[in-house]
Amino acid sequence: MKKIALISAAVWACCTAFAANPVIRVEGGMVQGVKEGKVTVFKGIPYAAPPMGDLRWQAPQPVRPWEGVKVCDQFGTIAMQADQDPNGFYYKEFYGQGLPERSEDCLYLNVWTPSKAVGKASKKLPVALWIHGGGFSAGYSHEITMDGTEWAKRGVILVSINYRLGMLGFLGGNYGIQDQMAALKWVHDNIAAFGGDPANITLMGQSAGALSIKQLVSSPLSKDYVAKAIIQSGGGLAEPSTAPAKQQEVSDGHELAEAAGYESVDAMRNVPYAELEAKLQPVIMGLFLQALTEGKDATAALVTVPHWDGKVVDKDFDSAVYDGTVADIPYLIGSVTADGEALGGEGIRRFSQYRNAHSAHKAYSYQFTRNLPGDDEDPSKDSGAFHSGELWYMFGTLNRSWRPFTKADYKLSRQMLDAWTCFCKTGNPGWAPDTAAAPNMKVFDIQ
Repeated sequence: MKKIALISAAVWACCTAFAANPVIRVEGGMVQGVKEGKVTVFKGIPYAAPPMGDLRWQAPQPVRPWEGVKVCDQFGTIAMQADQDPNGFYYKEFYGQGLPERSEDCLYLNVWTPSKAVGKASKKLPVALWIHGGGFSAGYSHEITMDGTEWAKRGVILVSINYRLGMLGFLGGNYGIQDQMAALKWVHDNIAAFGGDPANITLMGQSAGALSIKQLVSSPLSKDYVAKAIIQSGGGLAEPSTAPAKQQEVSDGHELAEAAGYESVDAMRNVPYAELEAKLQPVIMGLFLQALTEGKDATAALVTVPHWDGKVVDKDFDSAVYDGTVADIPYLIGSVTADGEALGGEGIRRFSQYRNAHSAHKAYSYQFTRNLPGDDEDPSKDSGAFHSGELWYMFGTLNRSWRPFTKADYKLSRQMLDAWTCFCKTGNPGWAPDTAAAPNMKVFDIQ
C-alpha cells in the first residue's frame, strides 16, 4: 500500500506540474510551454512545413497540423551547416559544447513571454523577433548567448527563429529570406495567443541577421509587418554615389546542377545532403574563383547568400533608403569596435542622420566599445570589443560565458537590456537621436 501511495503521489506531482504549464492554440494545433517562474518559454514550435524532399529549394509552405498537444520543452533541430573549426576564435567563445542536432527539418521558433500574459491577447505586449547571424552559412536560434528570459522579465516577448542556410537556403532563390518572412508572418498571426501585440513587432538581428533585417525592411513582401528595427553589426548606409541600383542576379541553379552531374534542380531535391554537399561544394568554389579571376561579383557567385531576384529581394537596402521605400519606422543601429568600416564605421551615422532628416520616425546610433575581459594574460591575443561580443550583454547571458565578467559588466548588460527593450516598447532607447545638427552616438562601455 505504501508503494502504491508513493507511485500515486509521483504521478499526481507529474500531472500537477504538467497542468501548471500553459496550453494555447497556434497555427497547426495546441502547444504547451514550460513555466519558469515569471517567464514561460515555448521551444521548438514549427512555423512552416519541413523543407525536405520535394520542398527542398521551395518557398516555405504552411505548417502541417498535429494532433493533441505539442509539448514545447525542447529546441528544434537547427539548419544544416558545417562543424565549427575547433582552432577558430569563436569555437571557445560560443561553440565549445558542439553543435545541436542538424537537419533539413529546421523551421522552428522559440517564444519567451511573461507567464501572466500567456493566453491573454488583451495584454498587447511589444514583441522582438531575433534573427541570428553566421554569414548565412552557420548559426542557430538558441546559441549559448541567446535567451529571452531577461527580455520577458522586462515586459517584451522575444521570439528567435531558425532559417535555411548555405546552399539549401539560397541556391537558385532566397529561400532563407523567405523563411524569415514566413516566421514574421507567423508571429504577426499568432503572437496574440502569447500576450503579444501583432502591431508592435520589432525586427532585430546581428551580423548576417542584421543584413537580413535590411532585406526585410526593404521588401514589399515583409516591411508592412514591422513596427521597429534593430540593426547590429550589419553596416550602415553607403554614400549616394556608391549605392548600387540593384544587386547582381544569380543563376536559377540549373547550370550548377548540370555542372555537378545532375539533370536539373528537381533531380537534386531528394539526393541525400551529404552527397549533395560533396558534389556541389567544389562547383560553387570553382564559380567563386572564376568570378574573382574575371573581376566579377564573387559574393553573388557563391549562390549561398541573399541575392537580387526581382521579387523577394527587389532592391538593395541603400537604394530603398535613398528612394524612400524602406520601412518608415524607428531604427536602432550600431556596431562594435572590431567591426570597422565594413560592418560599422561612418555608414552607421550616415544612416541615422539621413533618416532623421527625411522621416518623423527617429533613428538612434550606438557603438559597443567594451574590451571583454579574460585575455589580459596574453596581450597579443587581446580580443577587445570583438564581433558578436555584445550579444552576452544585450541578452543578459554573461553567466554562460567562460570570461571573468565583473560587476561593471553586469551593470552594462542591464543598461543594454533596458535600452533595447525600451526601444521595443516606445521607439526610443533612452538617448537623443543622431542628427547632422546634433551628432549623437551612444557608447556602451563599463564605467
